[in-house]
Amino acid sequence: MRAEHQIAAGFMPLLDSALLVAAKEAGFAAAEGVDLSLFRETSWANIRDRLAVGHFDVAHMLGPMPIACNLGLTPLAARTIVPMALGLGGNAVTVSNALWSVMADKGARPDLDPKTAGSALRAAAAERLAGGGEALRFAVVHPHSGHNYELRYWLAACGIRPDRDIEIVIVPPPLMPDALEAGRIDGYCVGEPWNTAAVLSGRGRIATVKAAIWRSSPEKVLGVQERWANANGDLLEALLRALYRSARWCADPANRDDLASLLAEPAYVGRPVEWLMPALSGRIATGEGERRTVDDFFIPLARAATFPWKSHALWFYTQMVRWGQVVHDRAGERIARDTYRPDLYRSALKPLGVPLPGANAKVEGALAAPTPVGSSGASLVLGPDGFFDGATFDPDQIESYLAAQASTPEGA
Repeated sequence: MRAEHQIAAGFMPLLDSALLVAAKEAGFAAAEGVDLSLFRETSWANIRDRLAVGHFDVAHMLGPMPIACNLGLTPLAARTIVPMALGLGGNAVTVSNALWSVMADKGARPDLDPKTAGSALRAAAAERLAGGGEALRFAVVHPHSGHNYELRYWLAACGIRPDRDIEIVIVPPPLMPDALEAGRIDGYCVGEPWNTAAVLSGRGRIATVKAAIWRSSPEKVLGVQERWANANGDLLEALLRALYRSARWCADPANRDDLASLLAEPAYVGRPVEWLMPALSGRIATGEGERRTVDDFFIPLARAATFPWKSHALWFYTQMVRWGQVVHDRAGERIARDTYRPDLYRSALKPLGVPLPGANAKVEGALAAPTPVGSSGASLVLGPDGFFDGATFDPDQIESYLAAQASTPEGA
């Protein structure tokens, strides 16, 4: 089919832009009649602002960012919706070699286990403060990011008080390895390939991964200006179908080398293939020549990876409340819930006969093993999706979840 309708999409040079890149370069967008133009950006703030002023129709976005826009937490924000996710997982926590040495002395192991790594980090942070030193400093990519919330969740669950025992600052992803080497930060939480970059250049160690902190957890999404979506419903549906086919292609191990080569191009991630393959293969380089297998490090398709679960949106909302970015009320909860639009996803993909969840939300962290669930179209298996501390999040029990978090030491 000849591509007739243009869509401008902004993206950041990260591995999880893969669905957009492959949709364009492997021809899935053109097959749906979409002329997809991709624009590489330098910051998440630029992505947000250029979407708001109409430079982009859609964008590769941090999962919480559209919610923050709709809650009025960001300047120059237009109402933004999420009709599709762009995969699950993909992040890691990297620490400096110096900090890893201290953590190893206190029991950390190179197995990516968040409990032992967190316990060792707690001891290291306490020792630094007891000795009169400044608090350890960790970086995340944006205040309204999954990175910020998953890092804080991990720290707090390990008895570390974010903003007291450890300082958290904002640093653009490409600068994180350099900031680590320069001693400006002691660690960071970021998407690939910037963890692998520090490891392969000998500047850091991966302490744990998002897939261990919260399995099958949300990360990047397709953000769409609502006004554009309302005016271009058929075109948006065509794009969602193209992205779904792209996800299927990206998930096929037979295409792994081709995908890495595409992403390595200067117009996209623009980094060596060797930096991209660990996340795509699940063979994570942790440091000093060691590798660990994390089969679900980044999931582009399985486990309903592209479905925009309202429970994901609401968990992000609870973290905004927990860390003082917004005051909880029913209106804010409703805004967060309505930002994610599974109805648009279903409408676009139903003709393909793909597995479509029978519900819009689920209890997060409840599945300890792969579990078949009710769906229309093909059969669907979800999970495992557990939080490392054994907690669960029921989106129908927002108040009790917030109260439980507020009662922990870090919430006092």
